[in-house]
Amino acid sequence: MYKFSLLLLGFILFIQCKSQKTKRIGIGDPIPEIVLLDQNAKRINVSDDIDRQVMVIYFYPKDDTPGCTKEACKFRDEFEVFSNLNTKVIGISGDDVASHKAFADKYHLPFTLLSDTDNKVRKAFGVPSFGAGLIPGRVTYIVDKKGMVVYVFNSMKEPEKHIEKALEIIKNL
Repeated sequence: MYKFSLLLLGFILFIQCKSQKTKRIGIGDPIPEIVLLDQNAKRINVSDDIDRQVMVIYFYPKDDTPGCTKEACKFRDEFEVFSNLNTKVIGISGDDVASHKAFADKYHLPFTLLSDTDNKVRKAFGVPSFGAGLIPGRVTYIVDKKGMVVYVFNSMKEPEKHIEKALEIIKNL
């Protein structure tokens, strides 16, 4: 009975994944429009910085959770390196502005956090979710000055590796 239940659950998850028609943004694709509020409730249009800077746009599950805190603090610790490489760092999650403000203040995060409370931007990028869609994924996109994705790194279990991979790619652009 246990094996049958697992098989049934697997089949349901498979069908659920197949039924999602979301296209994932990949290497060579232009980024979709991103207009969201940052941690200071300022409206940010990411396309304003295309042509001026390379961008690291990283999606993370939730403010102030262990993996997300490690990732954000690693971006903070390497922020000067990113700045010296003329690279803008942007974190995006479904948390609201107040949550982002508290998270940024608590950990002294010097980069932009955007609030995607309705997950519209996450869906536009096709960022996967886990646990039957309950846990938002962790994906980092490197975007060149033309607004094109040049690298994608997807890993829930290695939050700090997102920064290492991003720096590796940006240094070679």
